[in-house]
Amino acid sequence: MTQAGGPETGGGRPLWRDRNFNVFWGSQTLSVAGDSFAYIAIPLLVLNVTGSVAQMGLLTGVAGAASVFAGIFAGILADRLDRRTLLICCDLARLALYGLIPLVWAFGPQVWLLYVVLPLSEAIGMVFQVTYVTAVRNLVEGDRITEANGRLYATAAAAGVGGPLLAGVVSGQFGPTAAIAINAASFALSAAGLYFVRFRRPEAGATAPPRQRPWQEMLAGARFLWRHPVLRSLTILLSFFIFFTLGMTDVLIYHLKHDLGRSDGTVGTVLAVAAVGTIAGAVLVAPVRRRLGFGVTWIGALATSGLAMAGVGLSGRVPVIAALMAVYLCGVSVAGICSMSLRQQVTPDHLLGRVTSAFWTIHFSLGPVGAAVLTWGAGGYGVTVICLLAGTACLLLATVALFTPIRRPAPEHPGPATS
Repeated sequence: MTQAGGPETGGGRPLWRDRNFNVFWGSQTLSVAGDSFAYIAIPLLVLNVTGSVAQMGLLTGVAGAASVFAGIFAGILADRLDRRTLLICCDLARLALYGLIPLVWAFGPQVWLLYVVLPLSEAIGMVFQVTYVTAVRNLVEGDRITEANGRLYATAAAAGVGGPLLAGVVSGQFGPTAAIAINAASFALSAAGLYFVRFRRPEAGATAPPRQRPWQEMLAGARFLWRHPVLRSLTILLSFFIFFTLGMTDVLIYHLKHDLGRSDGTVGTVLAVAAVGTIAGAVLVAPVRRRLGFGVTWIGALATSGLAMAGVGLSGRVPVIAALMAVYLCGVSVAGICSMSLRQQVTPDHLLGRVTSAFWTIHFSLGPVGAAVLTWGAGGYGVTVICLLAGTACLLLATVALFTPIRRPAPEHPGPATS
């Protein structure tokens, strides 16, 4: 495998001939589709029993807090334990947790169980996601990482579109607990697929350093991000990017419903069309990065998203808004996959879990505040003003990136020591 921070090579076999990757890819696509069943079914369970949106909000908040808390330790677990075993254990634990819901519900609704199952599942899911990112590094050659991430991202996005549609049909015909049972079964399929996957061993000579105190272990990922000039710049700029964009979906829905007076069906159609942009970005990112280099691809994607966001605020036509949202999500997809792939390429294997945890924690820290500001501004000053301001901010971030190490065409190549 390519050494951390080393040059990419082109000698790897095509991904479509890589059995390990294809088994991993197929099982994780099924797992994502299963997750989308629970995404629809659990709110339906709560609303059917209590009729309270506030109850669902409380449940979501508790589950979100558990996920953030688990993220603090997820990187250490991914770096210190066998990653394949950890992924399988996470899947089996979620199989058992989600499987409890239809079993218990067969004897009558028990809302309290959701307050146990969902937070625990979200915490375990965070550990899985961090380990999942590190696993890609152990599956494919260094020059295939961006392509592998693109394929995983594209099929996950497609499953995330089709899954909720199927979940709605299953819930309507057989009840929400049947949809949750399908989600539980998807974790069994994921675990079975992982059992037949063989991860690559770390590079020769890449031995893990001695264990440190827990606090030092948790800070190791943040220290690496800060010391690497490209990752430092990416982390800072993407944190501001998430501040200006996390509330964009809410603003879009408000624009369609409040300003344009469209139906819920129209909102769903627009979001489905927009999701095609995510898939397109995932398909395009690898060839575009190979042709244009990292810097041009990442900065161009950020600028494209900013222009599309500004256009959404200026347009009053639904087809145009849907197309612009697809362009916006395409840019977000390209920039996100480029960023994740670079972290996987340049981070030493023994640090990759902690670096991923640190990046996500920092990256999303400003997001909730930004979403609140964006939606408050849309209600007070109008969607046009907010979209123009947010789009301009994204263009400004892309301009700033031109004066940082992000502009390098191949930052994954050897450079100054960063650890």
